[in-house]
Amino acid sequence: MMLLEINMPSVTTIVLIVAAVVLVPLLPRILGIRYIPNHRVGIVEKLWSLKGSLTEGRIIALGGEAGFQARILRGGLHFGYFVWQYRLHKEPLVTIGEGKIAYVYSRDGEPLPPTQTLGKVVGCNHFQDSLAFLESGGQRGRQRCILREGVYAVNLALFVVVTEHMVYSGPIQESDQGKYGAWQGQLMDVQGYDPITIGHGGDCVTETARSCEDGDNIGVVSVHDGSPIGSGEIIAPEVSSGADQDGHNYFQDPEAFLALGGRRGKQLQVLTDGTFFINRWFATVELRPKTVIPIGYVGVVVSYYGSKGEDLSGSTFRYGEQVEPGHRGVWKMPLPPGKYPLNPYALKVELVPTVNFVLRWITGVVEEHQYDKDLKSISLITADGYEPILPLSLVLHIDYQKAPCVVQRFGDVKRLISQTLDPIISAYFRDVAQSTHMLDLLTKREEIQQRATAELSRRFKDYDINCVAVLIGRPESQMEAAKADQDPIQTLFEQLRLRRLSNEQVETFRKQEEAAMKLKELNEAQAAAQKQTELTQTRIEIEIAGNRGEAQLAEARRLAQRDIARAEGESKSKELLGHGEASKVSQVGLAEAQVNLKKIQAYGDPRLFTLNLATEQLSRSQQPLVPQSLMLMGARDGQGTMSAASLAGNLISLLLAEKAGLNVPAGSPDDGGATPRPPA
Repeated sequence: MMLLEINMPSVTTIVLIVAAVVLVPLLPRILGIRYIPNHRVGIVEKLWSLKGSLTEGRIIALGGEAGFQARILRGGLHFGYFVWQYRLHKEPLVTIGEGKIAYVYSRDGEPLPPTQTLGKVVGCNHFQDSLAFLESGGQRGRQRCILREGVYAVNLALFVVVTEHMVYSGPIQESDQGKYGAWQGQLMDVQGYDPITIGHGGDCVTETARSCEDGDNIGVVSVHDGSPIGSGEIIAPEVSSGADQDGHNYFQDPEAFLALGGRRGKQLQVLTDGTFFINRWFATVELRPKTVIPIGYVGVVVSYYGSKGEDLSGSTFRYGEQVEPGHRGVWKMPLPPGKYPLNPYALKVELVPTVNFVLRWITGVVEEHQYDKDLKSISLITADGYEPILPLSLVLHIDYQKAPCVVQRFGDVKRLISQTLDPIISAYFRDVAQSTHMLDLLTKREEIQQRATAELSRRFKDYDINCVAVLIGRPESQMEAAKADQDPIQTLFEQLRLRRLSNEQVETFRKQEEAAMKLKELNEAQAAAQKQTELTQTRIEIEIAGNRGEAQLAEARRLAQRDIARAEGESKSKELLGHGEASKVSQVGLAEAQVNLKKIQAYGDPRLFTLNLATEQLSRSQQPLVPQSLMLMGARDGQGTMSAASLAGNLISLLLAEKAGLNVPAGSPDDGGATPRPPA
């Protein structure tokens, strides 16, 4: 027992040791001495105060009231903060990584007006001076001002800082504490912790017809704070500060933007190449591709923004108005090829080809421009009952100065093709087919193409389109006939092939005939070459004989001319003698006729004169006067009919009277039928 009493410490010693262990750490707190590490800040919470509690609606004390104090404690020893009056909350410093953005929410401050979304920017050393923030009229809620990279000593009782990796919410436990995590996720979805990079690898947010390549995008800004745009407007106008065309530093200074009259909504002004630190609570940015107008096209601008401009299209154009750039409507001057940072929500650019482009009315064939993807081969009915399908290609050209007119009429080139060109082309070739035979479509294609080009050029001129060429392909039959192996067009082709083959055979035979004739000429030439000496000798002899013959002929001609001249002289002489003799005989005859006429007149009766002549002739006759046979003149037979002798006498009398030139009237049968009458 004695041993135990000597080795065991006394109760007092144990109590003192325990008291020392417990009280030594608490001694600085009891004495009001506090230590804050350098990598933290101290949030002072005053448990009680002689000045009372905070006024209604306040969270942070500004005048020493009980509650969370505006001032914070930095690293080191601090005195006077007794444990029975103050509670210190050690919170980490707000750390923001390089090239990152942090967002701030204020629990206290002036309430926001109904038209305001974010708290205004006030001078508070980037939220590190809470007292200055509250005394300068800082507003509660999400703030317009953002924090860039660095380390900040922020009163987390007043502010909540949302960064990419952490939400600094401080010592206050709220019922809706999860909203800060939701904000963090939303900002993560829109890449809100990174600056906006345009033109240097930024990816487009939306899918477009042309992908965004590096350096080919723009930023379309949508502002979520400020006054709304006017009624009837769809986009907020661009603001500037006079000489400074961008007084708000490309939406990076929200206060300057709103002070210049900026409105909420999509902005007309876009962001081009560069890096921009923009508060995503204030404005979101949508990356869209730049407007690229390739070579061979112009861009017709349709503006949805601007004031009403003066119509420049003229009184005869009734398809809408053309205005100067900057006004609402279709801009009169199209944009040439190039890249343009145009806001797609304010301006729409319709590409119109200005080089020759081809449209194919061929089923299953589509050009790269895709304008003809809905076009098909044209079904026809010919004059002779064939039903072919005609593949067709059209080469068109649009004058770049007429491009705005085309867009005004049709909206775009695709509507032009589907609503105008396709119906016109189809109707035209169906009309042509009704008066054309199938064989003409096969054999007179060039002629049909020329007529179609001229006619369609005339029609398309009214639509400001130039028809360069019409190209017709090989007509095809309907699929049913082709599958049934009864293709009438193929049969017609076979007939044309046979006809062509026959023509070729005829041409071949003709060529063969020509070849045979040439061969004959060749053989004759070869034979002539072999007998060339003899041919030369005989040709010389022929020339000599010809010369002799010509000499003899010339001599014969000379002698003949001499004989002809002599004969002509003799003939002339005889002719003259004959004329003289004839004239003599004629004169003698005329004289004798006159004498005889006088004698007849003297006798009074031609028959007496004739009888006298007969008597004279009988007197000089060598024949006997009394013939053996007597022919009586004028005797009649017993029946009273005149005999042959009487007839002969009468004939002789008539002949004599006629030769004498006497008129012989008709006589009675009794006197022989003629009574001579002397001439008058």
